[in-house]
Amino acid sequence: MNNQRILSHFHESAEIKIQSATVLAPHIAQAIELMFSALSNGNKILVCGNGGSAADAQHFAAELVGRFERERFPLPALALTTDTSILTAVANDYSYREIFSKQVQAFGQAGDILLALSTSGNSANVMAAIEAALEREMRVVALTGKGGGAIGKMLTDADVHICVPADRTARIQEVHLVTIHCICDGIDVALFGGDVNE
Repeated sequence: MNNQRILSHFHESAEIKIQSATVLAPHIAQAIELMFSALSNGNKILVCGNGGSAADAQHFAAELVGRFERERFPLPALALTTDTSILTAVANDYSYREIFSKQVQAFGQAGDILLALSTSGNSANVMAAIEAALEREMRVVALTGKGGGAIGKMLTDADVHICVPADRTARIQEVHLVTIHCICDGIDVALFGGDVNE
């Protein structure tokens, strides 16, 4: 692979991040407010996604339970992508579509947040998780791309849709990662104020 091809990945990623920043900033701020409010009221955040989005779900949960950039008490977040016994039992006994929704039904309560990641906006099992969350009077923050797909049409006015204005999966995932870090930082600032370096 020549250097020009490598450089084009960096340039495209940077350009899409810059384009996304202005479009997504108000929605990310809404997500931070929604999540901070839920956490302040003793609720939790459940997170799900497939493939790279599963890794992002686990990354987000790890940042809340552990820490992001400053020492603080653990915050309740649970990635629904990690328990292989639950995932394989539900997929085998019911269907792959239900691997997250069963867990939302088991662990989710009114006032909790579901952070749902799908680069296409059309992941059937993420859609099923959203349905289960809305039935339980949970709020949803959806991270999508490619126009938002079917997930964009499922959300209520009380939910938050962060849809990356891009069609290439890798670029959408890269913006999702920045978004996750913005949310983690925003929650920390809401909890403690100021800047980590102050």
